[in-house]
Amino acid sequence: MAFRYGEYHDGPDPLAPPYDVRAALDEMGDAILSGSTPVHALRDLLKRGLPGAQDRRGLDDMLKQVRRRRRDLRERGRLDGTLEKARALLDKAIGQERAELFPDPSDEARLREAGLDALPEDTAAAIQELSTYEWRSAAARQTFEELRDLLRREVLDSQFRGLRDALANPDPEAMERVRQMMSDLNDMLDKDARGEHTQADFDAFMARHGDLFPEKPRDLEELVDILARRAAATQRMLASMTPRQREELAGLINQTLDQAGLSEQMRRLGEALHARRPDLAWNAPERLTGEELLGMGDAVTALEELADLTQLETALRQDYPGARLDDIDEAAVRRALGRSAVDDLEALKRIERELEEQGYLLRRRGKLELTPKAVRRLGETALRRVFSSLDAGRRGDHDQHDAGSAGELTGSSRPWRFGDEQPIDVVRTLVNGVRSGGVAIRTGQETARAGRDGGRAAVRLSVDDFEVAETERRSAAAVCLLVDLSYSMALRGTWAAAKQTALALQALVASKFPQDAVQIIGFSNYARVLQPDELAGLDWDMVQGTNLHHALLIAGRHLDRHPDFEPVVLVVTDGEPTAHLMRNGRSAFEWPPSSETLELTLSEVDKMTRRRATLNVFMLAADDRLKEFVDEVARRNGGRVFSPSAERLGEYVVSDFLRLRRAR
Repeated sequence: MAFRYGEYHDGPDPLAPPYDVRAALDEMGDAILSGSTPVHALRDLLKRGLPGAQDRRGLDDMLKQVRRRRRDLRERGRLDGTLEKARALLDKAIGQERAELFPDPSDEARLREAGLDALPEDTAAAIQELSTYEWRSAAARQTFEELRDLLRREVLDSQFRGLRDALANPDPEAMERVRQMMSDLNDMLDKDARGEHTQADFDAFMARHGDLFPEKPRDLEELVDILARRAAATQRMLASMTPRQREELAGLINQTLDQAGLSEQMRRLGEALHARRPDLAWNAPERLTGEELLGMGDAVTALEELADLTQLETALRQDYPGARLDDIDEAAVRRALGRSAVDDLEALKRIERELEEQGYLLRRRGKLELTPKAVRRLGETALRRVFSSLDAGRRGDHDQHDAGSAGELTGSSRPWRFGDEQPIDVVRTLVNGVRSGGVAIRTGQETARAGRDGGRAAVRLSVDDFEVAETERRSAAAVCLLVDLSYSMALRGTWAAAKQTALALQALVASKFPQDAVQIIGFSNYARVLQPDELAGLDWDMVQGTNLHHALLIAGRHLDRHPDFEPVVLVVTDGEPTAHLMRNGRSAFEWPPSSETLELTLSEVDKMTRRRATLNVFMLAADDRLKEFVDEVARRNGGRVFSPSAERLGEYVVSDFLRLRRAR
C-alpha cells in the first residue's frame, strides 16, 4: 500500500492551531480607545479583515466584489431576448412562406397570403394561429419547428436549469420523461406537505431524475430552494418588462406548456414553491441595461444571481440591529465569489467565535460586551500608550523600608536589629553561621540518637549571624477619577481621550498599586460609579447637564469608606457645573449655571479640603466661565489646574497621579 502526501486544498487547514485573537483584540482596542463601542469596533475589524493576513479578504473586499458583479450583470444584456428571437424566427418563417406562394397565381395562394397578412401583432397569438397552418414551404415549416423547439427549451430552462441540454434534440420520449419528472416532483411535495416524506423518497427521486438537476441537491429542502429561487426569478423577469412584452411572453410560456402537456403540473409546482418560500421577491422588477439579447433561460439565471447578490450585499454590510456573520449564507458566497471567499468568511467567523470562546467577548441579551479580561488588556494598551509619551526617568515608586512582615519582599536582606518585624532570611543566616565557624560534629551518644543517619554537622548561630529579608511598604491611596460624560465631550472630540485615560488609570492602579482603592465616577446630569468591565464599552450621555456636585458627593463617600488611605481626587471635564442634586434626589439643570449649583458644588470642594484630599482638575476647554470656576476650586482646595490637549490628557493624568503617590 502506498501513500502520497500533499498540500491540503479543500478549505482551511483542519489541523491548524486555534486562532490567536489577541492581535484582533488589539485592533479592536485601537477603535475602542478612540471612542468606538465594542459592537462597532468588531464590525469595523471584520470589514477590514484579519490583522496581518494580507491574503484574506474582509467584508468590505467581498462587498466590493459583489457590487462589481451586480453592475456587470445589469450591463450584460436585455431581458426580451427570447421574445426578439421568437419574433425574428416567426418573421423568417412567414417570409419563406410568402416567397413560396408568390409565383403561384392561384386563388388559394392569394387566400393564404391574406391569412398571413391578417395574423395578429401579438407574437404568441400569431404562433397559436400558425400551429394548425399547413405550410407550403418546407423551409418555412422547418423554421417554425425551430421556433417551437426554441420556446420549449427556453421556457423549461427558465424553470429547470438542466432541461436545456436534455431537450437539445427533443423527441417524444424526452418530453415524456420531463412530464414524469414533474409528476413525481409534485407528488413528493404533496407527500411532504402531509408529513409523510422521507429522505429515502428523495434519494429514489434523484436516482430516477438526478441528471436533470445539475446542482445535485442533497435533500428536498435544498431542491425546493433551488427551484423557488429560479421560479421567483422568472416572475421578476416578467415584472421587469413592458406591459406588452409581458403579455406576449406570458402567452408564449402558457402556449408552450399547453403544447408540452405540462401546464397543470407547472401550475401545481408554482403554487407549492410560492407557499414554501414567500420570502423571495417574486414580483420585484429589475432593470438590465445591456445590448446583448439574452435568452429566457439566461435572463432568468442573471436575475436569479442578481437576487442572490442583493441579499448577500445586505448581509455583508452588517449594518442592521443584531447583525452576525452567521447571517451570511455560505452557499450564496460560494455561488457569487467562489470557494476561496467561503474560506475567507470562515476565517472572519473564527475571529468572532474565538473572541467569545477565549473569554474576550460576551453576548448578553443580544448585546455584545467586553469581558473583564478584555478590559484589562485594553487598559494595559492604554497604559502603554500613556507611558510611551512619558519620560522614562520620571517613572518611579514610592517605597518605604519599614513595612514589616506585611510588606513586599525586595530580594535583598540586611543584619537583624532589635525591634525588626521583617521575616528571617534563613538561608543567609545559616551561611553566616557556617562562615563564622559555628559548626560541630555529633559523636558518641549524639550519633547513636541520630540513628541510621550517622554523624551530622550542626550549625551554631549567634545574634550577629541573623539577617532579615528586606521588605517595602507601599502606602495605600483612595483614588477617585471623575470623568465628564456630557454631550459636549463628544461634540468637542474629547470623549475618546477621557475614556482612554480612565482605562489607563484603572490598569495602572490594578498592576502597580493593587493595595489602592480606585473608583471611576462618570457624571452628566447625574453621576454614577463606573465598573471596570464597562469602561471600554462606555459611551457619552446625550443629555444636558454637568453635575459635578453629585460626582463629588459619591467621591466623598468613597474616601470616607477608606479613612486610613491617602485621598487622591482627579477631575476631567470640559465645562463648568450646570446641574446639581436636589434634596428629593432629582437633578436640577440650568444654563448659565445658577448660583445654587455653584454654591453646592463648591461646598463639596470644601469638604474635600477638610478630608485632606487634593483635588486636581484637568480642563479640556478654554472657556472663561470654566477657567473662573476651576481657579476658585484651586484657591479653596490648594489643588492644581491643568489644561492639556485631548491627545495628552492620559499623560497628564497618569503623571500627576504618580507625582501625588510619590509625594505621599
